[in-house]
Amino acid sequence: MALSPTDVTQLAAVDAARAARVMNEVRSAAISGQRTPVAPRPVIGQSWARMMRRGVDPERHRPAGLLSAEEVRRRRESTALRHVMPVLREGLVSVADAAHHIMVVADDEGRVLWREGSAPVLRKADGLGFEVGADWGEGVVGTNGIGTPAVVRRPVQVFAAEHFVRSLTTWTCTGAPITDPRDGRLIGVVDVSGPLETMHPATLAWVDSVAKLAEARLRELHLASLERLRSVAAPLLAKMGGRAVAVDQDGWTAALTGMPYTNRIALPKSLSPGRRWLPPLGLCSVEPLAGGWLIGAVDGDGPAPRGATRVVLDLAQPRRWSVTVTGGAGSWSRELSPRHAELLYLLALDPAGRSAAALAADVFGDPARTVTVRAEMSRVRRYLGALLEHRPYRFCEDAEVELVLPGDPRDLLPHSTARTIAHHRTTTPASTS
Repeated sequence: MALSPTDVTQLAAVDAARAARVMNEVRSAAISGQRTPVAPRPVIGQSWARMMRRGVDPERHRPAGLLSAEEVRRRRESTALRHVMPVLREGLVSVADAAHHIMVVADDEGRVLWREGSAPVLRKADGLGFEVGADWGEGVVGTNGIGTPAVVRRPVQVFAAEHFVRSLTTWTCTGAPITDPRDGRLIGVVDVSGPLETMHPATLAWVDSVAKLAEARLRELHLASLERLRSVAAPLLAKMGGRAVAVDQDGWTAALTGMPYTNRIALPKSLSPGRRWLPPLGLCSVEPLAGGWLIGAVDGDGPAPRGATRVVLDLAQPRRWSVTVTGGAGSWSRELSPRHAELLYLLALDPAGRSAAALAADVFGDPARTVTVRAEMSRVRRYLGALLEHRPYRFCEDAEVELVLPGDPRDLLPHSTARTIAHHRTTTPASTS
């Protein structure tokens, strides 16, 4: 009787050994370019295709060098994951230990920062290089429960030979991304792994629910810090005239006066007191506050500095698209949503600019959907400010725009159905400016 991918997953819950044999046949056929007896699940098949394009060796695991103990400590102290380790431990470690699993927490680059759980399983993980400081990104060790969720940005269970690299096919791994609840930026991945015979379908929902609890905790901490900053800033704002805003160290708004509400002000990576140009406020006076900054707009001096602004639109990493602006005020970056990455790419290709109708026709296949385009572009202009003009939409003439694109054109914004982008997936070189 023929099995579907869903049947194989269900079979794994009752007969892990048989399901593993089936998946091993599927993996072998797929890697050799033959017809598979059962189609792999889409998330697995798409990951395998990425691995083959990148030249990952399916028969040999080539681990990257481990981070030093000092670097691991530095990353632990700087990542927001440190704030949610109690939530992750409480929700996962005790059950994982009893079920002969381990909990692994990696940062946004796939580097393992914490491992806890069953001692015998930890020893087995050491033999695979699955240890603190290791790089477990998909491009290094193939399809797995840390690297793959980081790429697809959703929970993934990788069972037995669904792993691309053979040495991992005796394991089952279930990982879920942990994202910054403020802007959706990837912070890291939490994974529960163990021998394939311990696989259970419910593990996926379990790990995902704990990851969501961790994100909720981060949201609570963020709101509490803004409330503390607001209590400090409110008396100062009450005495100021004109436009002013109090923001935390990352630019998130705690309080403001004389201006429409905005969630966040784009700040340079290294901000210091004094007069600085900040999008979208223009020239501002910047003063330090406990936990943030007090920023007052100097009206009448709003345009961006001329001839000194460089915009880098980086689309090279899967689902980690960003825009970086460098100018007289320093440098700042922002991770982009799929839609904003799509729109900015189209504008970067056309210095003369594009109307809302033209963007709507390309992105949605319907020039009448201008309301949607204008709403999205309004959000983009909140952080790019005067660097992005409208009527038509375009980068300002003083901005030097550089595109950084994937090495394989097929990886260019793979979610996008825009006609221009679909065409460029077959014609675009690795980078352009």
